[in-house]
Amino acid sequence: RGANIPKEVPILEGKELATMREACRLGREVLDIASRYMRIGVTGDQIDRIVWQACVERKIYPSPLNYYRFPKSVCVSPNEVICHGIPDARPLEEGDIVNLDVSIYHEGFHSDLNETFFIGTCDEDAHRLVRTSYCALHAAAQMIRPGTFYRDLGNVIHAEAAKNNCAVVTTYCGHGVGQLFHGPPKVPHYRKNKAVGIMKPGHVFTVEPMINLGS
Repeated sequence: RGANIPKEVPILEGKELATMREACRLGREVLDIASRYMRIGVTGDQIDRIVWQACVERKIYPSPLNYYRFPKSVCVSPNEVICHGIPDARPLEEGDIVNLDVSIYHEGFHSDLNETFFIGTCDEDAHRLVRTSYCALHAAAQMIRPGTFYRDLGNVIHAEAAKNNCAVVTTYCGHGVGQLFHGPPKVPHYRKNKAVGIMKPGHVFTVEPMINLGS
């Protein structure tokens, strides 16, 4: 995953861009199907089977499966698990917050999207955390247009986290997605980052703020 990744951000247009949009639509469809089962008592393994079956029915491939030996078709990340959680036999419990990260491969292109769910009744800290993450994403999304520096997204995400007594996870970043599952650009979510590049028409990338309670 290191040496062969190009430095330039691919520019999609025409048929390639249309295929990428379809990959994103299919990914959203799979995530929406899985979301219907996010309730008390359901296990991560069950969610994984639902995602796998939804992919088979749409003739698409779940990108995480066998990616660097990842053993499942979806990432299920509850509570203190920041991301890339491996689905298992643990039932979802009252008060959990759980992120589903769905990525699929369609006709040569990957899409990558996620959403966090409240299981049953959750406490105010859980709501504050998820609300802060959502607002940080929304603030960054307002900046997505040609001419924006990728490094500037981290400033608004950090500001949103800080005002809610939360902190940005610096270990993982947003990234380019398309013919590569993970490619350029690198999109850090923290302030004072040194990400290179300016947004241009045809760039496709993720912004996925990961936020912790406290500092």
